[in-house]
Amino acid sequence: MADYDYDVLVIGAGPGGYVAAIRAAQLGLKTACAEGRETLGGTCLNVGCIPSKALLHASEYFEAAKGGAMASMGIKVSPELDLDTMQGQRKDAVKGLTGGIEFLFKKNKVDWLKGYAQFKDAHTVEVNGETKTAKNVVIATGSSVTPLPGVEVDNAKGVVVDSTGALELASVPKKMVVIGGGVIGLELGSVWRRLGAEVTVVEFLDQLLPGMDGDVRKEASKIFKKQGMTLKLGTKVTGVTVKGKKATVTVEPAKGGDAEKLEADAVLVSIGRRPNTDGLGLDKIGLELNQRGQIETDHDFATKVEGVWAIGDVIPGPMLAHKAEDEGLAVAENIAGLTGIVNHDVIPSVVYTQPEIAGVGLTEEAAKERGAVKVGKFPMLANSRAKTNHEPDGFVKVIADAETDRVLGVWCIASVAGTMIGQAAQAMEFGATSEDIAYTCHAHPTHSEAIKEAAMAVTGKPIHI
Repeated sequence: MADYDYDVLVIGAGPGGYVAAIRAAQLGLKTACAEGRETLGGTCLNVGCIPSKALLHASEYFEAAKGGAMASMGIKVSPELDLDTMQGQRKDAVKGLTGGIEFLFKKNKVDWLKGYAQFKDAHTVEVNGETKTAKNVVIATGSSVTPLPGVEVDNAKGVVVDSTGALELASVPKKMVVIGGGVIGLELGSVWRRLGAEVTVVEFLDQLLPGMDGDVRKEASKIFKKQGMTLKLGTKVTGVTVKGKKATVTVEPAKGGDAEKLEADAVLVSIGRRPNTDGLGLDKIGLELNQRGQIETDHDFATKVEGVWAIGDVIPGPMLAHKAEDEGLAVAENIAGLTGIVNHDVIPSVVYTQPEIAGVGLTEEAAKERGAVKVGKFPMLANSRAKTNHEPDGFVKVIADAETDRVLGVWCIASVAGTMIGQAAQAMEFGATSEDIAYTCHAHPTHSEAIKEAAMAVTGKPIHI
Protein backbone atom coordinates (compact mmCIF):
# COMPACT_ATOMS: atom_id res chain seq x y z
CA MET A 1 0.00 0.00 0.00
CA ALA A 2 1.32 3.42 -0.95
CA ASP A 3 2.48 5.75 1.79
CA TYR A 4 1.12 9.31 1.73
CA ASP A 5 1.96 12.46 3.63
CA TYR A 6 -1.73 12.90 4.45
CA ASP A 7 -4.96 10.97 4.45
CA VAL A 8 -6.78 14.12 3.28
CA LEU A 9 -5.47 17.27 1.64
CA VAL A 10 -8.02 20.03 1.08
CA ILE A 11 -7.31 22.70 -1.52
CA GLY A 12 -8.87 25.96 -0.35
CA ALA A 13 -9.78 27.21 3.14
CA GLY A 14 -13.13 28.84 2.48
CA PRO A 15 -16.32 27.75 4.27
CA GLY A 16 -16.33 24.40 2.48
CA GLY A 17 -12.61 23.74 2.66
CA TYR A 18 -11.92 24.62 6.27
CA VAL A 19 -15.00 22.69 7.45
CA ALA A 20 -13.94 19.64 5.43
CA ALA A 21 -10.43 19.82 6.88
CA ILE A 22 -11.57 20.21 10.48
CA ARG A 23 -14.15 17.43 10.21
CA ALA A 24 -11.67 15.06 8.55
CA ALA A 25 -9.19 15.69 11.36
CA GLN A 26 -11.90 15.12 13.98
CA LEU A 27 -12.55 11.74 12.37
CA GLY A 28 -8.94 10.71 12.94
CA LEU A 29 -7.58 11.40 9.46
CA LYS A 30 -4.21 13.11 9.05
CA THR A 31 -5.22 16.32 7.32
CA ALA A 32 -3.75 19.36 5.60
CA CYS A 33 -5.34 22.38 3.96
CA ALA A 34 -3.62 24.42 1.25
CA GLU A 35 -4.52 28.12 1.19
CA GLY A 36 -2.67 30.95 -0.52
CA ARG A 37 -4.39 33.86 1.21
CA GLU A 38 -2.68 35.41 4.19
CA THR A 39 -5.74 34.52 6.28
CA LEU A 40 -8.11 31.56 6.33
CA GLY A 41 -11.83 31.68 5.61
CA GLY A 42 -11.87 32.24 1.85
CA THR A 43 -13.95 34.86 0.10
CA CYS A 44 -16.78 34.59 2.63
CA LEU A 45 -14.87 35.60 5.74
CA ASN A 46 -12.35 37.91 4.08
CA VAL A 47 -14.16 39.89 1.38
CA GLY A 48 -17.69 38.48 1.15
CA CYS A 49 -20.39 37.42 3.60
CA ILE A 50 -18.81 38.69 6.80
CA PRO A 51 -17.44 42.15 5.90
CA SER A 52 -20.52 43.01 3.84
CA LYS A 53 -22.79 42.16 6.77
CA ALA A 54 -20.66 44.32 9.07
CA LEU A 55 -21.25 47.31 6.79
CA LEU A 56 -24.91 46.45 6.23
CA HIS A 57 -25.54 46.32 9.97
CA ALA A 58 -23.70 49.57 10.70
CA SER A 59 -25.37 51.40 7.81
CA GLU A 60 -28.79 50.33 9.10
CA TYR A 61 -28.05 52.11 12.39
CA PHE A 62 -26.96 55.22 10.52
CA GLU A 63 -30.07 55.31 8.34
CA ALA A 64 -32.35 54.73 11.33
CA ALA A 65 -30.84 57.76 13.02
CA LYS A 66 -30.48 59.95 9.93
CA GLY A 67 -33.78 59.02 8.29
CA GLY A 68 -36.03 59.66 11.26
CA ALA A 69 -36.94 56.11 12.25
CA MET A 70 -35.40 56.55 15.67
CA ALA A 71 -36.95 60.00 16.13
CA SER A 72 -40.39 58.56 15.43
CA MET A 73 -39.93 56.30 18.45
CA GLY A 74 -38.86 59.13 20.71
CA ILE A 75 -35.09 58.88 20.25
CA LYS A 76 -33.71 62.19 19.05
CA VAL A 77 -30.17 62.10 17.68
CA SER A 78 -28.08 64.01 15.14
CA PRO A 79 -25.78 61.39 13.60
CA GLU A 80 -22.43 62.09 12.00
CA LEU A 81 -20.86 59.52 9.71
CA ASP A 82 -17.38 58.34 10.70
CA LEU A 83 -16.59 56.06 7.76
CA ASP A 84 -13.10 55.21 9.01
CA THR A 85 -14.50 53.83 12.25
CA MET A 86 -17.26 51.99 10.39
CA GLN A 87 -14.65 50.38 8.15
CA GLY A 88 -12.52 49.64 11.19
CA GLN A 89 -15.22 47.60 12.91
CA ARG A 90 -15.66 45.68 9.65
CA LYS A 91 -11.97 44.80 9.64
CA ASP A 92 -12.10 43.81 13.31
CA ALA A 93 -14.94 41.37 12.59
CA VAL A 94 -12.96 39.80 9.75
CA LYS A 95 -9.77 39.58 11.84
CA GLY A 96 -11.56 37.90 14.72
CA LEU A 97 -13.30 35.29 12.60
CA THR A 98 -10.38 34.42 10.33
CA GLY A 99 -8.16 34.16 13.39
CA GLY A 100 -10.74 31.84 14.89
CA ILE A 101 -10.37 29.44 11.95
CA GLU A 102 -6.59 29.41 12.42
CA PHE A 103 -7.13 28.54 16.09
CA LEU A 104 -9.47 25.69 15.11
CA PHE A 105 -6.86 24.34 12.68
CA LYS A 106 -4.30 24.22 15.48
CA LYS A 107 -6.79 22.74 17.94
CA ASN A 108 -7.71 19.94 15.53
CA LYS A 109 -4.14 19.42 14.26
CA VAL A 110 -4.85 20.48 10.66
CA ASP A 111 -1.65 21.49 8.86
CA TRP A 112 -1.99 24.79 6.99
CA LEU A 113 0.08 24.57 3.80
CA LYS A 114 0.59 28.21 2.93
CA GLY A 115 0.37 28.61 -0.82
CA TYR A 116 -1.72 27.71 -3.84
CA ALA A 117 -1.85 24.04 -4.77
CA GLN A 118 -1.45 22.50 -8.21
CA PHE A 119 -1.93 18.86 -9.12
CA LYS A 120 1.06 16.83 -10.31
CA ASP A 121 -1.01 13.65 -10.31
CA ALA A 122 -4.20 12.50 -8.58
CA HIS A 123 -2.43 12.03 -5.25
CA THR A 124 0.33 14.63 -5.51
CA VAL A 125 0.16 18.42 -5.35
CA GLU A 126 2.76 21.13 -5.30
CA VAL A 127 2.30 23.95 -2.78
CA ASN A 128 4.73 26.87 -2.73
CA GLY A 129 7.49 24.77 -4.28
CA GLU A 130 6.96 21.77 -1.99
CA THR A 131 5.46 18.45 -3.05
CA LYS A 132 2.83 16.84 -0.84
CA THR A 133 1.00 13.56 -1.30
CA ALA A 134 -2.44 12.54 -0.06
CA LYS A 135 -4.68 9.52 -0.37
CA ASN A 136 -7.63 11.88 -0.87
CA VAL A 137 -7.61 15.40 -2.28
CA VAL A 138 -10.64 17.67 -1.89
CA ILE A 139 -11.00 20.58 -4.30
CA ALA A 140 -12.68 23.48 -2.45
CA THR A 141 -11.29 26.50 -4.28
CA GLY A 142 -14.50 28.54 -4.35
CA SER A 143 -15.37 31.19 -6.89
CA SER A 144 -14.42 34.67 -8.02
CA VAL A 145 -16.14 37.66 -9.59
CA THR A 146 -17.37 37.22 -13.15
CA PRO A 147 -15.91 40.00 -15.33
CA LEU A 148 -18.08 42.07 -17.64
CA PRO A 149 -16.57 41.99 -21.13
CA GLY A 150 -15.21 45.36 -22.14
CA VAL A 151 -15.34 46.79 -18.61
CA GLU A 152 -12.08 47.06 -16.70
CA VAL A 153 -12.30 46.76 -12.93
CA ASP A 154 -9.62 48.60 -10.96
CA ASN A 155 -10.28 48.38 -7.24
CA ALA A 156 -7.23 50.46 -6.40
CA LYS A 157 -8.65 53.51 -8.20
CA GLY A 158 -12.04 53.07 -6.55
CA VAL A 159 -14.10 54.13 -9.57
CA VAL A 160 -15.00 50.88 -11.34
CA VAL A 161 -14.95 48.19 -8.67
CA ASP A 162 -16.10 44.66 -7.96
CA SER A 163 -17.58 43.46 -4.68
CA THR A 164 -14.17 43.52 -2.98
CA GLY A 165 -13.51 47.09 -4.04
CA ALA A 166 -17.01 48.18 -3.03
CA LEU A 167 -16.21 47.21 0.56
CA GLU A 168 -13.12 49.41 0.58
CA LEU A 169 -14.42 52.72 -0.79
CA ALA A 170 -12.68 55.53 1.10
CA SER A 171 -15.62 57.92 0.86
CA VAL A 172 -19.33 57.84 0.09
CA PRO A 173 -19.84 58.31 -3.65
CA LYS A 174 -22.36 60.94 -4.62
CA LYS A 175 -23.65 58.72 -7.43
CA MET A 176 -23.20 54.96 -7.72
CA VAL A 177 -24.22 52.69 -10.58
CA VAL A 178 -24.63 49.01 -9.74
CA ILE A 179 -24.40 46.68 -12.73
CA GLY A 180 -26.42 43.61 -11.81
CA GLY A 181 -29.61 43.31 -9.78
CA GLY A 182 -28.66 40.18 -7.89
CA VAL A 183 -27.84 39.59 -4.22
CA ILE A 184 -24.39 41.18 -4.10
CA GLY A 185 -25.34 44.28 -6.05
CA LEU A 186 -28.43 44.95 -3.97
CA GLU A 187 -26.66 44.38 -0.65
CA LEU A 188 -23.68 46.61 -1.38
CA GLY A 189 -25.84 49.13 -3.19
CA SER A 190 -27.98 49.30 -0.05
CA VAL A 191 -24.93 50.02 2.12
CA TRP A 192 -23.87 53.06 0.12
CA ARG A 193 -27.43 54.30 -0.42
CA ARG A 194 -27.99 54.37 3.32
CA LEU A 195 -24.78 56.31 3.79
CA GLY A 196 -25.86 58.95 1.26
CA ALA A 197 -25.17 57.77 -2.28
CA GLU A 198 -27.68 58.07 -5.12
CA VAL A 199 -27.83 54.46 -6.34
CA THR A 200 -28.95 53.27 -9.76
CA VAL A 201 -29.24 49.54 -10.39
CA VAL A 202 -28.97 48.31 -13.98
CA GLU A 203 -30.31 44.80 -14.54
CA PHE A 204 -30.47 43.02 -17.91
CA LEU A 205 -33.58 41.00 -16.96
CA ASP A 206 -36.99 42.56 -16.41
CA GLN A 207 -36.92 41.85 -12.66
CA LEU A 208 -34.39 41.88 -9.84
CA LEU A 209 -33.08 38.77 -8.05
CA PRO A 210 -32.94 36.09 -10.76
CA GLY A 211 -33.98 32.67 -9.52
CA MET A 212 -36.21 33.88 -6.72
CA ASP A 213 -39.99 33.58 -6.52
CA GLY A 214 -41.89 35.90 -8.85
CA ASP A 215 -43.91 37.60 -6.11
CA VAL A 216 -40.71 38.23 -4.14
CA ARG A 217 -39.00 39.77 -7.15
CA LYS A 218 -41.93 42.13 -7.82
CA GLU A 219 -42.27 43.16 -4.18
CA ALA A 220 -38.52 43.68 -3.84
CA SER A 221 -38.56 46.13 -6.75
CA LYS A 222 -41.32 48.14 -5.08
CA ILE A 223 -39.43 48.26 -1.79
CA PHE A 224 -36.11 49.30 -3.28
CA LYS A 225 -37.79 52.03 -5.30
CA LYS A 226 -39.53 53.28 -2.17
CA GLN A 227 -36.15 53.38 -0.44
CA GLY A 228 -34.80 55.66 -3.13
CA MET A 229 -32.98 53.36 -5.52
CA THR A 230 -33.40 53.97 -9.24
CA LEU A 231 -34.00 50.68 -11.05
CA LYS A 232 -33.30 50.28 -14.74
CA LEU A 233 -34.67 46.83 -15.50
CA GLY A 234 -34.55 45.16 -18.89
CA THR A 235 -31.44 47.24 -19.55
CA LYS A 236 -27.98 46.28 -20.74
CA VAL A 237 -24.65 48.02 -20.26
CA THR A 238 -22.82 48.66 -23.50
CA GLY A 239 -19.78 50.46 -22.13
CA VAL A 240 -18.06 52.12 -19.20
CA THR A 241 -15.52 54.92 -19.60
CA VAL A 242 -13.45 56.50 -16.84
CA LYS A 243 -12.07 60.00 -16.76
CA GLY A 244 -10.24 60.93 -13.60
CA LYS A 245 -12.46 60.06 -10.65
CA LYS A 246 -15.67 59.91 -12.69
CA ALA A 247 -17.24 57.18 -14.80
CA THR A 248 -19.80 57.22 -17.58
CA VAL A 249 -21.95 54.13 -18.03
CA THR A 250 -23.67 53.72 -21.37
CA VAL A 251 -26.87 51.67 -21.30
CA GLU A 252 -29.71 50.80 -23.64
CA PRO A 253 -32.88 48.68 -23.49
CA ALA A 254 -32.08 44.96 -23.55
CA LYS A 255 -34.52 44.50 -26.44
CA GLY A 256 -33.01 47.39 -28.37
CA GLY A 257 -33.56 51.13 -28.35
CA ASP A 258 -31.93 54.47 -27.69
CA ALA A 259 -28.74 54.62 -25.62
CA GLU A 260 -28.49 56.59 -22.38
CA LYS A 261 -25.48 57.75 -20.38
CA LEU A 262 -25.29 57.52 -16.58
CA GLU A 263 -22.69 59.54 -14.70
CA ALA A 264 -21.20 58.00 -11.56
CA ASP A 265 -18.50 58.44 -8.96
CA ALA A 266 -18.42 54.68 -8.43
CA VAL A 267 -19.52 51.75 -10.60
CA LEU A 268 -20.00 48.34 -9.00
CA VAL A 269 -19.78 45.39 -11.39
CA SER A 270 -21.72 42.52 -9.82
CA ILE A 271 -23.02 40.20 -12.53
CA GLY A 272 -22.23 36.93 -10.80
CA ARG A 273 -19.39 34.60 -9.86
CA ARG A 274 -17.45 31.82 -11.62
CA PRO A 275 -15.69 28.70 -10.28
CA ASN A 276 -11.99 28.96 -9.41
CA THR A 277 -10.41 26.13 -11.40
CA ASP A 278 -7.62 27.89 -13.30
CA GLY A 279 -4.13 26.93 -12.22
CA LEU A 280 -5.15 23.71 -10.47
CA GLY A 281 -3.64 21.49 -13.16
CA LEU A 282 -6.82 19.52 -13.64
CA ASP A 283 -5.63 18.46 -17.09
CA LYS A 284 -2.78 16.53 -15.44
CA ILE A 285 -5.26 14.24 -13.70
CA GLY A 286 -7.71 13.96 -16.60
CA LEU A 287 -10.50 15.98 -15.00
CA GLU A 288 -12.60 18.00 -17.43
CA LEU A 289 -15.03 20.81 -16.65
CA ASN A 290 -18.67 20.98 -17.72
CA GLN A 291 -20.05 23.72 -19.97
CA ARG A 292 -20.38 26.09 -16.98
CA GLY A 293 -16.78 25.59 -15.93
CA GLN A 294 -17.73 23.36 -12.99
CA ILE A 295 -16.42 20.04 -11.74
CA GLU A 296 -19.00 17.26 -11.86
CA THR A 297 -19.29 14.90 -8.88
CA ASP A 298 -21.46 12.02 -7.79
CA HIS A 299 -23.81 12.07 -4.79
CA ASP A 300 -20.85 11.54 -2.45
CA PHE A 301 -18.89 14.47 -3.97
CA ALA A 302 -16.38 12.16 -5.63
CA THR A 303 -15.13 13.14 -9.08
CA LYS A 304 -14.48 10.61 -11.83
CA VAL A 305 -10.82 10.53 -10.74
CA GLU A 306 -10.35 8.11 -7.86
CA GLY A 307 -9.28 9.85 -4.67
CA VAL A 308 -10.23 13.33 -5.90
CA TRP A 309 -13.31 15.01 -4.48
CA ALA A 310 -14.90 18.44 -4.98
CA ILE A 311 -17.31 20.67 -3.04
CA GLY A 312 -18.67 24.20 -2.87
CA ASP A 313 -18.68 26.77 -5.63
CA VAL A 314 -16.62 24.65 -8.04
CA ILE A 315 -19.44 22.08 -8.40
CA PRO A 316 -23.03 22.55 -9.64
CA GLY A 317 -25.55 24.20 -7.34
CA PRO A 318 -25.99 27.58 -5.67
CA MET A 319 -22.80 29.41 -4.74
CA LEU A 320 -23.58 29.77 -1.05
CA ALA A 321 -21.28 29.49 1.96
CA HIS A 322 -23.70 27.32 3.94
CA LYS A 323 -24.06 24.90 1.02
CA ALA A 324 -20.27 24.58 0.91
CA GLU A 325 -20.10 24.05 4.68
CA ASP A 326 -22.61 21.20 4.59
CA GLU A 327 -20.78 19.64 1.65
CA GLY A 328 -17.52 19.98 3.58
CA LEU A 329 -18.97 17.98 6.46
CA ALA A 330 -20.43 15.39 4.09
CA VAL A 331 -17.31 14.84 2.01
CA ALA A 332 -15.13 14.37 5.10
CA GLU A 333 -17.55 11.81 6.47
CA ASN A 334 -17.73 10.01 3.13
CA ILE A 335 -13.93 9.83 2.94
CA ALA A 336 -13.90 8.40 6.46
CA GLY A 337 -16.32 5.65 5.44
CA LEU A 338 -19.40 7.19 7.03
CA THR A 339 -22.50 8.47 5.23
CA GLY A 340 -22.42 12.19 4.48
CA ILE A 341 -25.51 13.58 2.77
CA VAL A 342 -26.62 17.05 1.67
CA ASN A 343 -30.23 17.63 0.62
CA HIS A 344 -29.74 20.09 -2.20
CA ASP A 345 -33.50 20.58 -2.51
CA VAL A 346 -33.58 22.33 0.87
CA ILE A 347 -30.85 24.98 0.82
CA PRO A 348 -32.07 28.41 1.93
CA SER A 349 -30.91 31.66 0.37
CA VAL A 350 -30.93 35.12 1.93
CA VAL A 351 -30.53 38.70 0.72
CA TYR A 352 -29.37 40.84 3.65
CA THR A 353 -31.04 44.07 2.60
CA GLN A 354 -33.59 45.78 4.84
CA PRO A 355 -36.02 44.15 4.91
CA GLU A 356 -34.25 40.86 4.37
CA ILE A 357 -35.38 38.53 1.59
CA ALA A 358 -35.20 34.76 1.98
CA GLY A 359 -36.43 31.59 0.38
CA VAL A 360 -36.06 27.82 0.43
CA GLY A 361 -37.29 25.15 -1.94
CA LEU A 362 -39.25 25.75 -5.12
CA THR A 363 -40.62 29.02 -6.40
CA GLU A 364 -44.32 29.05 -7.21
CA GLU A 365 -43.44 29.09 -10.91
CA ALA A 366 -41.20 26.01 -10.63
CA ALA A 367 -43.66 24.17 -8.38
CA LYS A 368 -46.51 24.64 -10.87
CA GLU A 369 -44.38 23.07 -13.59
CA ARG A 370 -44.40 19.88 -11.52
CA GLY A 371 -48.11 19.82 -10.75
CA ALA A 372 -50.98 21.47 -8.92
CA VAL A 373 -50.13 23.55 -5.86
CA LYS A 374 -51.78 25.44 -3.02
CA VAL A 375 -50.40 28.83 -2.01
CA GLY A 376 -50.86 30.84 1.16
CA LYS A 377 -49.61 34.39 1.76
CA PHE A 378 -49.55 36.52 4.88
CA PRO A 379 -48.52 40.22 4.92
CA MET A 380 -46.03 41.38 7.54
CA LEU A 381 -48.28 44.43 7.99
CA ALA A 382 -50.68 42.10 9.85
CA ASN A 383 -47.96 40.58 12.03
CA SER A 384 -48.06 42.06 15.52
CA ARG A 385 -44.30 42.13 16.10
CA ALA A 386 -43.55 43.66 12.69
CA LYS A 387 -46.27 46.25 13.23
CA THR A 388 -45.03 47.31 16.66
CA ASN A 389 -41.46 47.47 15.34
CA HIS A 390 -42.60 49.72 12.46
CA GLU A 391 -41.52 47.07 9.91
CA PRO A 392 -44.62 46.65 7.74
CA ASP A 393 -42.98 45.73 4.42
CA GLY A 394 -43.06 42.21 3.05
CA PHE A 395 -44.93 38.95 3.37
CA VAL A 396 -44.52 35.22 3.88
CA LYS A 397 -45.55 32.81 1.15
CA VAL A 398 -45.96 29.05 1.59
CA ILE A 399 -46.27 26.78 -1.45
CA ALA A 400 -47.59 23.25 -0.92
CA ASP A 401 -48.45 20.27 -3.10
CA ALA A 402 -52.20 20.36 -3.80
CA GLU A 403 -52.65 16.63 -3.22
CA THR A 404 -50.26 15.77 -0.38
CA ASP A 405 -50.07 19.22 1.29
CA ARG A 406 -46.30 18.73 1.59
CA VAL A 407 -44.47 22.07 1.66
CA LEU A 408 -42.53 22.66 -1.56
CA GLY A 409 -41.22 26.16 -0.92
CA VAL A 410 -41.31 29.09 1.48
CA TRP A 411 -40.48 32.67 0.53
CA CYS A 412 -40.46 35.73 2.72
CA ILE A 413 -39.62 39.40 2.90
CA ALA A 414 -39.27 40.61 6.48
CA SER A 415 -36.79 42.41 8.69
CA VAL A 416 -35.53 39.06 10.03
CA ALA A 417 -36.35 36.82 7.06
CA GLY A 418 -32.86 35.27 7.17
CA THR A 419 -33.55 33.94 10.65
CA MET A 420 -37.14 32.96 9.93
CA ILE A 421 -36.22 30.83 6.91
CA GLY A 422 -34.37 28.34 9.10
CA GLN A 423 -37.65 27.11 10.56
CA ALA A 424 -39.06 26.60 7.08
CA ALA A 425 -35.96 24.72 5.93
CA GLN A 426 -36.08 22.42 8.94
CA ALA A 427 -39.77 21.72 8.39
CA MET A 428 -39.17 20.89 4.73
CA GLU A 429 -36.15 18.71 5.55
CA PHE A 430 -38.45 16.43 7.52
CA GLY A 431 -41.28 16.45 4.99
CA ALA A 432 -43.67 18.79 6.80
CA THR A 433 -47.07 19.68 5.40
CA SER A 434 -48.56 23.15 5.58
CA GLU A 435 -50.93 21.77 8.21
CA ASP A 436 -47.93 20.66 10.31
CA ILE A 437 -46.66 24.24 10.37
CA ALA A 438 -50.11 25.74 10.86
CA TYR A 439 -50.74 23.64 13.95
CA THR A 440 -47.31 24.12 15.52
CA CYS A 441 -47.50 26.59 18.39
CA HIS A 442 -45.39 29.70 17.76
CA ALA A 443 -44.30 32.14 20.46
CA HIS A 444 -46.13 35.47 20.49
CA PRO A 445 -45.39 38.15 19.46
CA THR A 446 -42.77 37.05 16.92
CA HIS A 447 -42.10 37.61 13.25
CA SER A 448 -42.14 33.81 12.79
CA GLU A 449 -45.87 33.75 13.48
CA ALA A 450 -46.19 35.01 9.89
CA ILE A 451 -44.98 31.59 8.69
CA LYS A 452 -47.70 29.92 10.75
CA GLU A 453 -50.31 32.34 9.36
CA ALA A 454 -49.20 31.76 5.76
CA ALA A 455 -49.41 28.01 6.32
CA MET A 456 -52.90 28.48 7.77
CA ALA A 457 -53.82 30.39 4.62
CA VAL A 458 -52.77 27.34 2.58
CA THR A 459 -55.13 25.19 4.60
CA GLY A 460 -57.92 27.71 4.07
CA LYS A 461 -58.11 28.71 7.73
CA PRO A 462 -56.34 32.07 8.12
CA ILE A 463 -57.07 33.92 11.37
CA HIS A 464 -55.59 37.40 11.05
CA ILE A 465 -56.37 38.14 7.39
